[in-house]
Amino acid sequence: MTTKLTMYQVDAFTTELFSGNPAAVLVLDDWLPDTTMQAIAAENNLAETAFVKRNASGWDLRWFAPLHEVDFCGHATLATSHALAHELGMEGELAFETRVGTLRVNRKNSAYQLDFPSFPPEPINDVSPLLRQIAGENAVAFKNFENLFVELEDEQAVRGFIPDLPRITALGPFGLVVTAKGNEHDFVSRYFAPYAGIPEDPVTGSIHATLTPYWAAKLGKTELSAFQCSKRGGHLLCELAGDRVLITGSAVTFMKAEIYLP
Repeated sequence: MTTKLTMYQVDAFTTELFSGNPAAVLVLDDWLPDTTMQAIAAENNLAETAFVKRNASGWDLRWFAPLHEVDFCGHATLATSHALAHELGMEGELAFETRVGTLRVNRKNSAYQLDFPSFPPEPINDVSPLLRQIAGENAVAFKNFENLFVELEDEQAVRGFIPDLPRITALGPFGLVVTAKGNEHDFVSRYFAPYAGIPEDPVTGSIHATLTPYWAAKLGKTELSAFQCSKRGGHLLCELAGDRVLITGSAVTFMKAEIYLP
């Protein structure tokens, strides 16, 4: 017997199709087997596929990259919120139970505000030779629970950064973020996670839970404009609010599809 499921594909952190970061979203009655959810994510070959189902007080949310399930994903949370609100007519605040705690999302004018935990930067006391080879001898590096971060000298260095993907893969399970003070924005970044099957992620909400407190401290301000300068690119409005990071962005639906499972 064939099972039919509806899947949405949403471009997150953008107001226009074909920019921002695409994510797939499946709204389920109950979890599929992990192997099936992983196979769907691999078949989609997007940075993330989100699976969401109702619980007693809100929603349970999980995210799968092409190679494995991930602990934290911002753009697919935004995509899921857009699918629930815009496509399925859900109103009011959305609360998602995830591996990193409760994430809350509210409509803010024509956009969405994501309420995430703050993951302040942790110092790296001894930068590894491998990281120095990737980012340069003078790399200013820090980390959080899932990624390594390197501050480069300026925005042009971030835009012109040429990733050595085999070496970045060897950093796994960590991904690599390069960042710098921006020209038109407060800061810019790019993100590479080949260990998870993501050579370069177009726009990444989760890394801004660490970039926001980092740049807030450096720039002496709590409200910041960020731009992830990948080929597709995306704009994020970030605010440090105590131990939370508020990220505001838009999303647009690209596709509604029906998938068939044996």
